[in-house]
Amino acid sequence: MSADMLAQAFASTAGVLAGVEAQQLDGSTPCESWQVRELVNHVVGGTTYFAVTAESGQAPSPSETDFCAGDFVSEFNKGAARAVKAFEAEGAMDKMMKLPFGELPGGAFVNIATIDTFTHGWDLAKATGQSTDLDPGLATQLLAIAEGFVADSFRGPDGQAPFGPKVEAPAGAPPADRLAAFLGRRP
Repeated sequence: MSADMLAQAFASTAGVLAGVEAQQLDGSTPCESWQVRELVNHVVGGTTYFAVTAESGQAPSPSETDFCAGDFVSEFNKGAARAVKAFEAEGAMDKMMKLPFGELPGGAFVNIATIDTFTHGWDLAKATGQSTDLDPGLATQLLAIAEGFVADSFRGPDGQAPFGPKVEAPAGAPPADRLAAFLGRRP
């Protein structure tokens, strides 16, 4: 994985964020414990979280900011640019990064950041009635990566485990829907 793939995931999710309307913020999402507002805040705050972690090697406290009260697309784009720059920095992929669940090299953490950003973009698209057929090439690559590291021990009920139980994607489903299903969403 590389900062280039992270930039692609940010671009995909930025397009979805631009389609989120104010009246949709209280709607439900495929992440049962979050409404659209909470998911937008997670995605936008995640950009700075990823950037600070890559810059410093230490995960910051999650943001409590309500980005939905302002221009969340601009905030997302600003944080995304910072995160890509941080992961492109010399040595960032080899730097050990301290996260709440353990220490990982930047090259592994960028995988998590990329899959998180892209998949939550899918969640927002699904929740707001947008197309979920997001960047098929990137989705195919991310599914292969996720299949290599998402163990059954990481799966469980929403809010209690990072990923839900695998769901069977419909035959012929686009790659982003297959990734979402692998990560526990219903396409």
